[in-house]
Amino acid sequence: MNSTELLIIGSGPGAVSAAESYRDNGGSGRVLIVTTDPDLPYFRPPLSKDYLQGDSGPDDIALHPREWYSEHNVEVRTDTTVVELDTTTKNAKLSTSETIEFGTAIIATGAQPVPIPVPGGEHALLLRSFREAADLRDAAEQTASAVVIGAGFIGCEAAASLAARGVTTTLVAPDDVPQERRLGPDAGARIRAMLDDSHVRYVGGPNVVKIEPGAVTLDDGVRINADLILAATGISPCAELAESAGLTVDEGRIVVDERMRTSAAGVLAVGDVSTAHNTAAGRQVATEHWQDAVDQGEVAGATAAGVEKSWDAVPGFWTTIGNHTLKYAAWGDGYDSAHLVERNGGFPEGGFTVWYERGGVTVGGLTYNSDDDYELAEKLVADHKPPPV
Repeated sequence: MNSTELLIIGSGPGAVSAAESYRDNGGSGRVLIVTTDPDLPYFRPPLSKDYLQGDSGPDDIALHPREWYSEHNVEVRTDTTVVELDTTTKNAKLSTSETIEFGTAIIATGAQPVPIPVPGGEHALLLRSFREAADLRDAAEQTASAVVIGAGFIGCEAAASLAARGVTTTLVAPDDVPQERRLGPDAGARIRAMLDDSHVRYVGGPNVVKIEPGAVTLDDGVRINADLILAATGISPCAELAESAGLTVDEGRIVVDERMRTSAAGVLAVGDVSTAHNTAAGRQVATEHWQDAVDQGEVAGATAAGVEKSWDAVPGFWTTIGNHTLKYAAWGDGYDSAHLVERNGGFPEGGFTVWYERGGVTVGGLTYNSDDDYELAEKLVADHKPPPV
């Protein structure tokens, strides 16, 4: 039977961050990363931006050069799935019929895109992995028109990137303005203006009810023809392995404490697949962003190495829609009110900040061309202080 001190399941940013942190914190045992992905670990954020636009290649998006793994004594097994995890005997069965005995396991299986559940939904491309991004980029080279379904940040980024390639692009979403329910109407109106500036046509309100090769049909009867159709309609955590192993799972995510420990001794979890206790928030917080996975991986790697470290960072991310970069720091689990403040003359030449408040304290900040406010938002959210409006 093969054995490893640290078994990391998955190869996203949380997985690689955990391996790096384990070494940085004195962990000297064997480290084995097992991933279903056929490629070495890579950055996902550029897939909907620089890579899709054709401005970067596979080497540009690698999390580390190939030699980094050998230099740090980290093995990566690609195209391999952990099919069973026994948390009592601390064994993992692989799709290669091998069994791996581990000292500590870190589940970093991430999430997968949710296909749009309408007739013909299989005709829409998805965007999560490098291979999916490569397929999308290849398709974009031979297309004149595209429809992107879903106005989350991936959908907005991808639509703007397709338009930047000269593809006539329509973005379809059920909200009157992008992310109205998540970020509020004022922020949504600004995001729509960014799409307009990126030459993306936004169709808000109707739902897609049917997809055919070359067309989507909306519930108001409108049919939009397109050579390429992309569905960016959300993600689902890949928690099946954890559920079958008997770990505590809540609403599809593995429940972990502030040190990334699951309900089973010696088993940790990080990233999109988890809901972790954040010591600054004082509660469980679920995240879906690259930097949060990195932060949690650092905690998990330290925990695996026997070093005490807790997750206390305020979740946040940056997103670029065309030439416009938004920065967001927030707990992400709701707000009572949102207040938009113009900065330096206002959008688009200047900037703006949207302050999110709940119970009299700041729970989030969305900024554009206002880095001072972004830094302030992180502090106010962490310290549970009122917003400056």
